Amino acid sequence: MKAEVFLPEDYTPAEDEPFMNARQLEYFRRKLLKWKSELLGDSKNTIEELQKATRNIPDIADRASEETDRALELRTRDRQRKLVAKIDSALRRIEVGEYGYCEETGEPISLKRLDARPIATLSLEAQERHERREKVHRDD
Repeated sequence: MKAEVFLPEDYTPAEDEPFMNARQLEYFRRKLLKWKSELLGDSKNTIEELQKATRNIPDIADRASEETDRALELRTRDRQRKLVAKIDSALRRIEVGEYGYCEETGEPISLKRLDARPIATLSLEAQERHERREKVHRDD
């Protein structure tokens, strides 16, 4: 079992410390766990609201509007479910020591990028190359 890492409340990873040291890893682990908890809480609230809102609406236009709203909400929850899977993947990468490194090049992903998108698996440059290739193939 790993020792508890002390992390001050106002801690932010800095470029002048060793990359992916214990404090940085703990910072990102906590950030990911908090994000996951928020998503799961939102999902639970949505399920409860959808169960409460099940009712028979006689007006066809109102019923269609409510069904559209429900479909949109369910689509949002599906995206969040996929996001939870990516968060779980990032947490596994932290456990095995692969977090923070680009899957394509093996180079460190910038701390700013990880702070903004903690599930990132590619460096900014690799992500841009990936998006350019995707755009080229999509245009074919």
